[in-house]
Amino acid sequence: MAAGKNILLIISGGIAAYKVLEVIRRLRDREINIRAILTKGGEQFVTPLSVAALTENKVYQDLFSLTDEAEMGHIRLSREADLVLVAPASADILAKMATGQAGDLATTALLATNKPVMIAPAMNVEMWNHPATQANIATLESRGVIRVGPSAGDLACGETGSGRLAEPAEIIANVLDFLDGQSAPKPLAGKKAVVTSGPTHEPIDPVRYIANRSSGKQGHAIAQALCNAGADVTLVSGPVSLPDPAGVKVVRIETAREMLAAVKNALPADIAICAAAVADWRTADEAGQKLKKDGSGVIPDLRLSENPDILATISKAGASRPGLVIGFAAETEKVTEHARAKRARKGCDWILANDVAPETGTFGGDQNEIFLISGDDATTDEHWSRQSKTGIAEVLCARIIRHFS
Repeated sequence: MAAGKNILLIISGGIAAYKVLEVIRRLRDREINIRAILTKGGEQFVTPLSVAALTENKVYQDLFSLTDEAEMGHIRLSREADLVLVAPASADILAKMATGQAGDLATTALLATNKPVMIAPAMNVEMWNHPATQANIATLESRGVIRVGPSAGDLACGETGSGRLAEPAEIIANVLDFLDGQSAPKPLAGKKAVVTSGPTHEPIDPVRYIANRSSGKQGHAIAQALCNAGADVTLVSGPVSLPDPAGVKVVRIETAREMLAAVKNALPADIAICAAAVADWRTADEAGQKLKKDGSGVIPDLRLSENPDILATISKAGASRPGLVIGFAAETEKVTEHARAKRARKGCDWILANDVAPETGTFGGDQNEIFLISGDDATTDEHWSRQSKTGIAEVLCARIIRHFS
């Protein structure tokens, strides 16, 4: 039950801050303990006195207050909560969270916390739709931050569109669902999963390699979703610039052969998801020194060898084969046709097919559109509409939970 749980509430600047007073009141009615940090922007819309009266706790504002640090330092504030709730979450604080800034008490507590974080964004529609804000949201969601809203409608600035703070009832429902879920058994508890992610780099010489445009965003999001659902997850990742998913064991590799070895080492498992874009070929003879132009105009002859097929190997692993093996088919044409043929060829249970033609922006982007191929004909296909890669990961996780239940 949520009663007796602890929330650290961070109130940032925005006209919608007044709605958070109702959130505080109704959570306190449920005997949830709340400590609040009020940013300088938040102070312009609600007073410390009103927040203190409703939380029945001191309101924290100053990072460098020696009295506060003696009584309740920012580390303790960030660590003694079951949930950190940022509401309203302005565009400014979202940007600071995404880039790891720590210039005030709120951002320092957010950077120092090891607890789940939930955000309720609120801002002007153009600010919300701006690519910088959407990139920040994608970054935060890839790290496991939970988002509530924003809603669409009339905004305080007189414009209409997305950017309204979610209604207090919606924020409260999400908080309660999260806190109640902490004490409930998670649906994939006891299951072991191995996920591959990112590209592989196949050396040509000490400075050059064969690779592809995979960012690893989808594979990392899947690993995080499975972990959130209670699975014991090992993520085998090629070279990416993404943060490690929280709570996930990460094994870093460079080549396809290293990835296969790491996956085999992670078996047995109940679930295997091959989301990595593994290079199909490697050079047959890797040069020990950098290949140089000698002025003759002769181009080096690069002979290629086929890399091991990780998905097919796992699918045919005999006694150690996971109960559910899922592959990806990155296609540029005839997406479902090629994916269906790949499923039959590899021997896996499901194929997630996506269109990675350059105009889709899928490779390296923040969104994806999926066709789930789970049978021999189109009658069992599922279409998951274009959405964030985090959203796709959550849909897949729910589908896996349904499969095992």
